[in-house]
Amino acid sequence: MNEYPSPTPELPAAVLWDFDGTLVDTEPIWFASEYALADELGGTWNDYLAHELVGSSLIETARTLIRRAGRDDLDPVAVTERLVDLVVARLELADLEWRPGAVELLTELAGAGVPCALVSASFQRVLDTALHRLPVNPFDVIIAGDDVTHGKPHPEPYLTAAARLGVRPEDCLVLEDSINGADSGTAAGCVVAVIPNAVQPPAAERRFHLDTLAGVGLDRLRALMAAELVR
Repeated sequence: MNEYPSPTPELPAAVLWDFDGTLVDTEPIWFASEYALADELGGTWNDYLAHELVGSSLIETARTLIRRAGRDDLDPVAVTERLVDLVVARLELADLEWRPGAVELLTELAGAGVPCALVSASFQRVLDTALHRLPVNPFDVIIAGDDVTHGKPHPEPYLTAAARLGVRPEDCLVLEDSINGADSGTAAGCVVAVIPNAVQPPAAERRFHLDTLAGVGLDRLRALMAAELVR
């Protein structure tokens, strides 16, 4: 027996949002925190590494920081928590910049009754720090990096979001800005809309690119998603 309901005539059945770089422009905060932690650990960091790790699991970033510092004595979990500490401290002081068109699209999706999930590599306390600034939390489900065993680019985050919403992954639209995140959505079987920020994800099947979400409404997303499904 199919555990999911039959797909509705109107797709997407749900929109699954990335957080860092897609909903909020937090990438500069992550980069600054990584540089600060690398210095704290006695290692080195560079922009290539920072960009390569965009969208990946935080534990992988911690392991890279440890390798760069030559500190095999360090616990990756503890280093991850320290990185989160630094990011949260910066977020609390920052004037958050919501990505162009993101809040408007969230509002339209809510009005149309389209379920939304937030699917992020960031830990829950990072998300909480940012989301409390929204007048209302618009997400039906939140999957943080510390909610899953395998982070992006593994499909688990997006598969988990679809399962919790009770929809089929292939009926979902993922909004992503990173290579690791887009690959996660693709591996989960979703259609992926790429809105590049710090990095440029490559073209792939069931994937389309947008320069920005500004001025992009539900009707356009439906049309672009439908075009990918008939390729």
